[in-house]
Amino acid sequence: MAHILTVTLNPALDLSVETPRLALGEVNRTANTRLEPAGKGINVARVLARLGHTVTVTGLLGEANAAPFERLFEAEGLRDRFLRIPGQNRINVKIAESDGRLTDLNGTGTPVPDTALEPLQRRLASELAGCDAVVIGGSLPPGLPASGLARLVQQAGDAGIPVWLDTSGDALTAGVAARPFALKPNAEELSEWAGHPLPDLASVRSAARRLQAGGVAQVIVSLGADGVLWLAPGGTFQAQVPPVRAVSTVCAGDTLLAAMLHGMLKQWPAPEVLRFATALSAECVRHVGVGHPDAADLPTLLQLTRVQRGPGHNNTGEMPR
Repeated sequence: MAHILTVTLNPALDLSVETPRLALGEVNRTANTRLEPAGKGINVARVLARLGHTVTVTGLLGEANAAPFERLFEAEGLRDRFLRIPGQNRINVKIAESDGRLTDLNGTGTPVPDTALEPLQRRLASELAGCDAVVIGGSLPPGLPASGLARLVQQAGDAGIPVWLDTSGDALTAGVAARPFALKPNAEELSEWAGHPLPDLASVRSAARRLQAGGVAQVIVSLGADGVLWLAPGGTFQAQVPPVRAVSTVCAGDTLLAAMLHGMLKQWPAPEVLRFATALSAECVRHVGVGHPDAADLPTLLQLTRVQRGPGHNNTGEMPR
């Protein structure tokens, strides 16, 4: 299996709450409550480790409440190379209602000093040797400019390692300019980057092609219940998700990214990569937390996931690069 490095610059403790219906301004009773360490890079790392890869996690971690993260890293078999910084990691609240509606209350994060980027770059340099891919995911904490994220993307890319990026807003714009190998926005994030609404699949595809024209080889757009759109130099693919009852979509995109990376590292045929990633993402939304590759009914979800070749497919059967 591969060795993968994930970078999380703004980790969080996610408080996930399930309730039949959220009534604003009233006392609400919860059905289930769960508090666990999270952040896009950490979530991706957990899925990749469950798929059998060797995973190192790094980034910026508040030392005041680092203990839950450290316990998670040990339990999941993740190599901890986070830089500790003063302060607490943020707490995000995820409220899932029985009808599938999800409400996020996300903290901004602990402010980081102006000097944080240089040691982070040194840490990244020390961990790149032997890596097959780098995943940089999530928002930026106060004090870390978007240009700093772009420098990390550039640093890993200059070392010849494919960078998979999943972020939004100014960080996405800056990251795209650094030309990562792969990008995984959702439709809303892509619309924000494009600067206009994307009302249909054609407009989503057009915006994704603009990203490709800017030098991003792989663009994977998660479309929620409408599935996944994948644009690569060798072709375009679209997946339809199998019917599942959604409990929480919080980790679905992170699970999708991890499974896409897994399939590409295994050099599976492109339709099988997307089918597996979409099915595992669908498995993920049925519960709180990241996807379970060992779910008993994953083979059924795979059978129910439909993948179509879109315009631009090269029809060679080769993996898009």
